[in-house]
Amino acid sequence: MLLTLFLTFAKIGLFTFGGGYAMISIIESICVEQKKWITHDEMMRVTVIAESTPGPIAINCATFVGYKQKGMAGAIAATVGMVLPSFIIIYLISVFLDDFLEITWIAGAFRGIRIAVGILIIDVAIKMIKQMKKKLIPCIIMGGSFLAMLLINIFSWKFSSIGIMLVAAIVSLVIFVIQGAPSGEDGERK
Repeated sequence: MLLTLFLTFAKIGLFTFGGGYAMISIIESICVEQKKWITHDEMMRVTVIAESTPGPIAINCATFVGYKQKGMAGAIAATVGMVLPSFIIIYLISVFLDDFLEITWIAGAFRGIRIAVGILIIDVAIKMIKQMKKKLIPCIIMGGSFLAMLLINIFSWKFSSIGIMLVAAIVSLVIFVIQGAPSGEDGERK
C-alpha cells in the first residue's frame, strides 16, 4: 500500500502542471472515484483544511489521503511521492538549462499549459460548488468574496486576497459563535 500511495502521488506530481489547485481535480478523480480511498465529502473537507493550513494545497491533500490509508508512514509516502517529481525536474532544469524558458517552443508550451490550468481550476470550483450544502449564509459569504475579488481585479484596487480571506474567516467565526457549534457527525445542528 505504501508503494501504491507513493507511485499514485508521484504520477499526479509528475503529470499535473499548474500547482495545487490544478491538481485537486486529478487527486479527486484518482483518490475518490477510481481508488475510493476517500469520499467526496472528505475530499471537500480536506480541500478546505488544506487551503487554510500552511503549505501547498496538493501536498496537504496528499498527506491527508496517505495518513488516512496508512497512518504516518502513508502520509510520508504520499507526500514524498507528490514532491519528488517536481523537485527532480526543477533541479535538472536549473543544472542543465540556464535559459530554459527562452526556448521558443517551451515558452509556447507553457502558454498553452496556462489555459489548461485555468480550466482545471474552474472544474474544481464547479465541482465544489455543486457538492456544497446550499445554506444561505455560506452562499452569501462565498458570493460576497467572489464579488469583492472581481471588483478588486477589475478596478486594480490595492487590497490583498489574504485580507478578503481573513474578513470571510472573521465573519464565519462570528456566525459560528452566534449560532453555536454544530453537533453530530454530519455537522448539522440538533
